[in-house]
Amino acid sequence: MFLLYLKAFHVMFMVTWFAGLFYLPRLFVYHALASQDAQGCERFKVMERKLFWGIMTPGGILTVASGLTMAFVFGDQGGWLNPKMALVLLLVLYHVWCGLLLRDFARDRNAHSPLWYRWFNEAPVLILIPAVILAVVKPF
Repeated sequence: MFLLYLKAFHVMFMVTWFAGLFYLPRLFVYHALASQDAQGCERFKVMERKLFWGIMTPGGILTVASGLTMAFVFGDQGGWLNPKMALVLLLVLYHVWCGLLLRDFARDRNAHSPLWYRWFNEAPVLILIPAVILAVVKPF
């Protein structure tokens, strides 16, 4: 029964984390577009900081913790698990990269265009699709 609850909470944590991973780069796009609007930039800084530290980071930590608990305590096995862990590691690195970009915006040192952030915003999709396939289909 505990495993069932853990899986449900894991999904909620993961949805929370991914919502932030998709939305923060979108805020970066708008922030880069508003570079000449000081008041707008300050508003984006607050939104980005609250999203990153209040939603994304706790969601990411709880996702990884609950996933590792299910994998190692409850003995999820199979060849699909190692590639999935590698994809999760890529997502964690993307999360950290978002944090570095957030820091640059907070210090008014953005070095990228809105178009660059639009492409940057697509990266989690490239990781999410194979991760879901590995978790649901478990092909090997």
